[in-house]
Amino acid sequence: MKILVSDSLSKQGVEVLEKAGFTVVVKTKLPKEELLKEIKDADGLIVRSGTKVTAEVIAAASQLKVVGRAGSGLDNVDTPAATRRGIVVMNTPGGNTVTTAEHTMAMIFSMSRRIPQATASTKGGKWEKEKFMGVELYNKVLGIVGVGQIGGYLTKLAQGVGMQVMAYDPYLAPERAEKMGVTIVELDELFRRADVISVHTPLTPETKALINAQAIAKMKTGVMIANCARGGIVHEGDLCEALKSKKVAAAAFDVFEDEPVKPDNPLLALDNFICSPHIGASTTEAQENVAIGIAEQIVEYFTKGIARGAVNIPSVSPELLPKLQPYLSLGERVGLLQAQLLEGGLERLTVEYSGEVAGLNVAPLTIAVLKGLLTPILEDPVNYVNAPVVAKERGIEVKEVKISDAGDFASVIRVRVEGGKKSHQVAGTLYHRKDPRIIEIDQFKVEVVPDNHLLLIQNEDRPGVIGTVGHILGDHNINIARMQCSREERGGKALQIFGLDAPLPKSVLDQITNSKHILSVKVADLSKGL
Repeated sequence: MKILVSDSLSKQGVEVLEKAGFTVVVKTKLPKEELLKEIKDADGLIVRSGTKVTAEVIAAASQLKVVGRAGSGLDNVDTPAATRRGIVVMNTPGGNTVTTAEHTMAMIFSMSRRIPQATASTKGGKWEKEKFMGVELYNKVLGIVGVGQIGGYLTKLAQGVGMQVMAYDPYLAPERAEKMGVTIVELDELFRRADVISVHTPLTPETKALINAQAIAKMKTGVMIANCARGGIVHEGDLCEALKSKKVAAAAFDVFEDEPVKPDNPLLALDNFICSPHIGASTTEAQENVAIGIAEQIVEYFTKGIARGAVNIPSVSPELLPKLQPYLSLGERVGLLQAQLLEGGLERLTVEYSGEVAGLNVAPLTIAVLKGLLTPILEDPVNYVNAPVVAKERGIEVKEVKISDAGDFASVIRVRVEGGKKSHQVAGTLYHRKDPRIIEIDQFKVEVVPDNHLLLIQNEDRPGVIGTVGHILGDHNINIARMQCSREERGGKALQIFGLDAPLPKSVLDQITNSKHILSVKVADLSKGL
């Protein structure tokens, strides 16, 4: 059995594969033509971030059964294409936690004591003791936005040097926060009170430019900001102006909106800005951990049939998987949509299975819903292995209900989420037992293909509203792939759903939101669903 390793991998990982009796072929930095040739007879492929596992590469791999990423990110793997071919995609999401948190803490230390600037000055033959006056971190308030694995470990490091930690995370259970010694606050309060702010969330439409000019205006003068999560969470232009005015005393980035960062990025010219080239996960220990981890997962998959760390299938028998696969896709997409419609905290999840699907083993399907629901919320990767654990850690109550009658449909999966006094419901079915469709969003009956980018608009049921939205989209050259309308009753609330080919720019979103008779506007990215 041949395992192709197409990116650099720690030798310890290669040794694990060889000891298991696999033929390991290590060929890195292959041109596309050579990769297409080499992948033809490979049973397994191990990559890091360099190799682009495109649909073309997957199509050329006639024997490929598993793609393993030595690390957490899977932006370079076309997971939907692999899923359609029945290829398991797996990663090692926990291997970078300590390393990334330590790098963030190092950035915070570097900002507070201006270590990079002092190093450059001293190496330049100067001795500028007075110039590099620092500040102590002891007793300062660290505000963490997003307390997943990395944010949680950063909490321990900060508390170890005497910092007080407050956090904004609407999905963190109060009991866990209390156990961690973290004070949970609203985002505005965190901005007002924190001396240092560190972001640890995924990049979503809601978190893009989360820290912008308006947010910075609420902060203390002299605040320090670290971003070792995803480029784009902090608006670079707004931060640049705040650094120039000294409203923000210092900032430290390991990630940028565009990578590799361009030399003319104005942040690079500022003395109070420090940065690194996306090396948060780059330590010898972390690379060994992920190399050994992915090798052991692949060995386990081929020898025991256990897909540990899989992101696109649960551990079910090969015989059952073909029957479950369409429902897995439906469940994940319903969860993914529900997460992006949700406002505020998530306390309870009820998954109701009606009709034929109720007769199946629904445990993997509930995990698929959880994976879709949690993925847009958390910075930490969520897969079929850790989704139930993550939900439990965050105090989310999960309930399954089975009903024999699905009404007009053969099967329906209905997902209800509750938090505080709010609840939302999304239901889906399979057309021809294979094509996912969304058939309910709260009180509205719809028929929506859950893919690509959706624009969901609630409005007053008045003449001309649909035309107004269409006119705005047309003026900005935004193509409408699909459109759906529904309403409660004549003259009441209505729902418009547009399927778009690309993400909606914020300026267009704002224009629609501010239009007459518009009640709410939501966007949902389903392009990365199963």
